[in-house]
Amino acid sequence: MVRKKRKSKRRKTGRRSRSRRSRFPWGKLLFSLVLVVVAYVAFLDFQVYRQFEGSRWSLPARVYARPLELYAGLRLTPEQFAAELKALGYRRTGAARRAGEVSRDGRRFKLISRPFVFWDGPEPSRALRVTFSATHLDALQNDRNGETLALARLDPLAIGSIHTSHQEDRILLQLDEVPDILVQALIAVEDRSFYSHSGVSPRSVARAFWVNLRSGRVVQGGSTLTQQLVKNFFLSNRRSLTRKINEAIMALLLERRYSKDDILEAYLNEVYLAQDGRRAIHGFGLGSRFFFQRPPDELSIAQIALLVGMVKGPSWYDPRRHPERALERRNLVLQVMFDQGIITRAQFQKSRNERLGLVQAAAGTSKTFPAFLDLVRRQLRRDYNESDLVSEGLRIFTTLDPQQQWALQKSLDQRIRPLLKQQPELQGAGMVTSSTNGEVLALVGGRQAGFAGFNRALDSKRHVGSLIKPAVYLTALEQAERYNLATLLDDEPLEFEDAGEVWRPQNYDRKFHGQVMLYRALAHSYNVATARLGLQLGVDRVLQTLRRLTIDEPLNRYPSLFLGATDLSTLDVTRMYLNFASGGFHIPLRAIREVLDSDNVPLQRYELSIERVIDPAPAYLLTRALQLVVAEGTARALNRRFAPELGLAGKTGTTNDLRDSWYAGYDGGKLAVIWMGRDDNQSMGLTGASGAMQVWSGLFRATGAVPLQPGKPENVVWRQVDTASGGLADNGCANTVQLPFIETGTLPAAAPCAREAPSGWLPKWLQ
Repeated sequence: MVRKKRKSKRRKTGRRSRSRRSRFPWGKLLFSLVLVVVAYVAFLDFQVYRQFEGSRWSLPARVYARPLELYAGLRLTPEQFAAELKALGYRRTGAARRAGEVSRDGRRFKLISRPFVFWDGPEPSRALRVTFSATHLDALQNDRNGETLALARLDPLAIGSIHTSHQEDRILLQLDEVPDILVQALIAVEDRSFYSHSGVSPRSVARAFWVNLRSGRVVQGGSTLTQQLVKNFFLSNRRSLTRKINEAIMALLLERRYSKDDILEAYLNEVYLAQDGRRAIHGFGLGSRFFFQRPPDELSIAQIALLVGMVKGPSWYDPRRHPERALERRNLVLQVMFDQGIITRAQFQKSRNERLGLVQAAAGTSKTFPAFLDLVRRQLRRDYNESDLVSEGLRIFTTLDPQQQWALQKSLDQRIRPLLKQQPELQGAGMVTSSTNGEVLALVGGRQAGFAGFNRALDSKRHVGSLIKPAVYLTALEQAERYNLATLLDDEPLEFEDAGEVWRPQNYDRKFHGQVMLYRALAHSYNVATARLGLQLGVDRVLQTLRRLTIDEPLNRYPSLFLGATDLSTLDVTRMYLNFASGGFHIPLRAIREVLDSDNVPLQRYELSIERVIDPAPAYLLTRALQLVVAEGTARALNRRFAPELGLAGKTGTTNDLRDSWYAGYDGGKLAVIWMGRDDNQSMGLTGASGAMQVWSGLFRATGAVPLQPGKPENVVWRQVDTASGGLADNGCANTVQLPFIETGTLPAAAPCAREAPSGWLPKWLQ
């Protein structure tokens, strides 16, 4: 009886267990899973919408050099014009028919300029005929009708960009800016069913699944263009099943929300094509310029095929590193284009026989100027947030003149290169500025001008030696009642005791020269005469002059300051000498002309601001003294390369033990400051004249010097002066020099050789 009851109980329990299993909420579980999937898809849909709407990319600020403005009379040689056109990517043809093409016949060029939007409006494409003499542009005409043109402006050279933290760079294109043949080739090679699928191609997925199943790992994607865009834009490159599922879902969502044209345009701008150092090249807009220095609508069929072929593997098919591999891939793309009827047989045969056509910078015409871009960044960061510079697509038009930049780089290289075997640590820096508006035309921060690194022009502080002496002489000339250019200074041994120490300055030639005129003491850079003059003036007064000349660096308050015992950068010296070159005006240096936003709206104008810091008469006298440095002083070697009528002005600088070589000089249009030395501050064996001045000379020979003829102030008179006595001379004196004097100041007495009243005769160019 008992057993029966237990058995019955077991049977009852079993029925209850089966009943519980039959009532398990499968429907609820399925519903929950559906909810999770729907929520996840909604989340992915939100991600697609959020990232794809509005500003899809952080666009770096793009930096341009000055545009080349063409007009009759412009000082520019045919070779310089050809070099700039090559750097801009204009291609030589038998006859220019499209924008970006140029033909040349001797000194005559015919070209179709590119359209470009500047800060003052758009510049249309023009057919130009440009005729040169050996040194100047002679005639500028419309090549269609022969009409003379007053001015034409070429598109500016792109010299760099200020990147995002991800170092991505791109030039955005709208779909109508992309050649149809490029779009057709891309679709034929990457996704032939692009216009028929909904984001995922089942046939491609099935094929990839079978290949991956057989290999036991993910080796093939089968992705559509939409999936590739999703992977590049939203996901990582890591190959996994989860990522592929997300990729497929997001591709379907993207196709549901956006048109094929929107997706294609985004793909053309997003696709990765190359690596340029730390900068990633994205999109066909920048890729075409990176490899061919021209926009996509100027590419040949072969060049388009090369870019399209690289999409499959930018590193594997990099044409600069693997030209044979890239050529084979390009020809495969051309074959596909022919098979699909995109190009004709004749186009196919012609394109197959073309070289890769990569643009290599001409010798001395690099488009990479890191030292100048460093200066631009410093100026921009005073006015803009860092986030705006790397994300808002600003267009920055700078003052850099490629002709001046290339000439400076080349001249510095030519002077340093032969010395590197004996002086491997030898370095150099230089800055060229306009003396009328303070625009920085060129900047080099080291002997390897194309490499980023320590910017010696801006950050290296070195002893300036005799470059500081003009400040001492200016302080004297501003006291017209006591000093003039003919004032006699004593260049005899000098001892000065200060704080228990005796200072005994010496001249470079270890000689003393007795009584010398003030201008000759500066022209020949006599240390003793300069030190004696500085002591007469007082250290504090000279310091005040230096501060007025915009020297803000800490300066020592000892008499050794008169001879340059202080550290300044090339930038500091440029600021100081710009006051002389401008005729006595303080003009702030500027490297930026205009800044436009991504819609080409001007954001900020960099207006010219000047202030007179030297009265006209002393400024005029000082420039004459610096002209005599070139005419007869330490820079007289320049007379072998330049005509005396140019009236070049400048000053050499040499520091103790030949550690630093300096030259600061100017003509009627620009100022250049050059430094040479070693980073370890050891002797390099070069004076200012044998080192830096040779670089300056090469620069001005290449770019041309213009006459320096400053306007004579009304209170300045010219007189003949006897070189022996410093007195006013007449025709009875054998050796004379023409010097300007401030009329209200002290004039010299008559020279012993004078037989009659001193003559005021002057040559025409000095009147």
